[in-house]
Amino acid sequence: MGIAGRIQKTKTRKGKRHIEDRAPKLIENEKKVLILKGHKTNNVLQECLKDINSLKRPHAIFFNRKRDLVPFENITPVEQLSAKLDAGLFVIGSHSKKRPQNLILGRMFDHHLLDMVELGVQSAKSLHDFKNAKVAAGTKPCLLFAGERFSSDDTYVRLKSLLIDLFRGEHATAVRLGGFEHALAFTATEAGLHMRSYRVVTQRSGGRAPRVELEEIGPSLDLVVRRSRLASDDLFRRALKQPKQLKAKKVKNVSDGKLGAQMGRIHMERQDLRKLTTRKLKGLKPGKNAAVEGGAGDVQNPMDVQDGEVTT
Repeated sequence: MGIAGRIQKTKTRKGKRHIEDRAPKLIENEKKVLILKGHKTNNVLQECLKDINSLKRPHAIFFNRKRDLVPFENITPVEQLSAKLDAGLFVIGSHSKKRPQNLILGRMFDHHLLDMVELGVQSAKSLHDFKNAKVAAGTKPCLLFAGERFSSDDTYVRLKSLLIDLFRGEHATAVRLGGFEHALAFTATEAGLHMRSYRVVTQRSGGRAPRVELEEIGPSLDLVVRRSRLASDDLFRRALKQPKQLKAKKVKNVSDGKLGAQMGRIHMERQDLRKLTTRKLKGLKPGKNAAVEGGAGDVQNPMDVQDGEVTT
């Protein structure tokens, strides 16, 4: 049987929509997250996985059943599940004596592993530990990163990119001030990585700009980086490649000023002032008795003749 014989064409509208949804697009769909449990977990890890599921709704797929997954030794089961469910991100929680309270964050490129980082949960507070109001599910968060290690350490640089990919939410071209409700802060220190979640509360300030207050709503995690498997530079550049249609076209003779103003340069031809069109006024029109230059028999005003001389 040839290749064409093995391809099954869709017979229903639902199947056609499913294939169109998974087809390549200029602006890809929001990445789905696989949230998986390892062979053994404890209560702290279960609460962490549930909190990540709450932050990623409705683009999270949570599996409550435990699986014998060891990503750093064999990533094939995760890749197969990612290809089946069209998920580009995964979070795996596992617990063992050698690596207690282990949290693995990773992402796929073309349904194959791109990079993943193993984090150890030192301390955690879940959403239920904070008895206050929460933000609505699916709210696009503001991501804040603090710490020199996010720019100097290669592992933390790639971890920052992974966290942005995991928590950035829906693609948006503009942000409404009233919809700015959720903030996620990541701080890198010598002790590890600290994650905090805040609800943004705006109140009246008497002026145009509102007064902003932050109220912690959880989850609150203190993490330490353990192992990592990072993609090579060539593979990472391939994953970041964008189609030509999305690249901004460069506009000639336009630049941005130091204060944010847009400056433009205009090239014009040299103007001929003799052809300049001016406003027509009665005082500029020649009179009826005006003399014709260079003509014979010019009419002169008798008042201009003095002592036999003609004044001009």
